[in-house]
Amino acid sequence: MFQKVLAAEDFESASISVQKSLTDLNIAEKSFVHYCDEAVALLKESIDDQSPFDLLITDLSFEEDFSKQNLNTGKELIIEARRLQPDLKILVFSGEKRPQIIKELFNDLEINGFVSKGRMDVKNLKTAINTIFDNRKYISSENLINLRKTDTIELTALEFSILQLLSEGILQKEMTEVLKSRDLKPNSLSSIEKTLNQLKETFSARNNEHLIAISKDLGVL
Repeated sequence: MFQKVLAAEDFESASISVQKSLTDLNIAEKSFVHYCDEAVALLKESIDDQSPFDLLITDLSFEEDFSKQNLNTGKELIIEARRLQPDLKILVFSGEKRPQIIKELFNDLEINGFVSKGRMDVKNLKTAINTIFDNRKYISSENLINLRKTDTIELTALEFSILQLLSEGILQKEMTEVLKSRDLKPNSLSSIEKTLNQLKETFSARNNEHLIAISKDLGVL
C-alpha cells in the first residue's frame, strides 16, 4: 500500500472523507493542504529530500480567498505535479459530473483515478486507492455509466443545432428559418418536433428543459 500521500482539498467536509479513507487504509504518512501552491511546495520538498509522495489526491476547484496563489485549479496542480514527478500517481476527488471533463482528465492529463464527491465517497476513495496501487485506473461506476453514454451518442449536425437553439431559448417555430440559413434539413416545424421527441427518448428526458439539462451534464452541449 502507498506509504506517503498528499491531499489538496479546501473544503473541510471533503477533507474529512479523505482523512478517514487514508486512516482506514493505514497510510503511514499523510499530508493535507488547502492550496495548490502549498501542494507544489511539499512535492518539491519531498523530491529534494529524496522521499517523494506516492499519491496525490486533489480536487479540481479551489475557492479563491485573500491569499494570492500562483496555481488556482486542480488541473494546474496536476500539470505541475506531473512536471515535477512524472511517475506520481494522481487521484481526482471532485464534484465534477460532466463526462467530457472527466474524459479529458484521463486522456490529456493522464490521471490514475476519479472519484465523485457524494454519499459513498469514503468507500469509493478506498477502492480507488487500492485499484491505483495495483497499477490500474479507477473511475466510480456512476461516472463510468455517463462516459459510456456519451461514447454511444453521436448527434447529427441537425440534432446538435436544434439542441443548441433550444438551449438558447429559441422557440421551435423560429428554428425553421435558422436551420434553413444553415442549410440543415429537414427543417419544418413538424420535423423539428419529431427530432426533439427522438432526442428526449434517447436521453430519457421528461421534457425540453430536462433534455437541455441532461445534455449539459453529459457534456453534449
